[in-house]
Amino acid sequence: MRIGQLAAQTGVTVQTIRFYERRGLIKNTVRLASGYRSYSTDAIRQIRFIKRSQELGYTLNEIASLLDLSQMRPHNTSKARAIVEAKIRDIEAKIGDLQHIRDELVALGRACGCGDGQPVCRVLEQLEYGAEQPPN
Repeated sequence: MRIGQLAAQTGVTVQTIRFYERRGLIKNTVRLASGYRSYSTDAIRQIRFIKRSQELGYTLNEIASLLDLSQMRPHNTSKARAIVEAKIRDIEAKIGDLQHIRDELVALGRACGCGDGQPVCRVLEQLEYGAEQPPN
């Protein structure tokens, strides 16, 4: 199958497929005598694997490792599990960071006092000076 057909079947652009090829994520493409690339149905599986992995937050480097593991027979399940567990730890850390940011924004919003006749917006003041006292 040609690159346009592969793009249509996987819902990605031709440029995305070429990018994946340059990154080594899509393998086993063959050049025809005409110079066009010819893709096997395995390329469809590889691209779907890549897209699903991206949806789960994996980086392209992590996806490359997972693709390599998926090519092994038998699969190296302990390495795959380690990659999943590392991603879970990363996500939990990001959730903690986001909760901290949310808490700061909630406190900032409560301190706002908009409409109370203050000459300076407390929200903007907090963003500019943080915990420091603004100059008088």
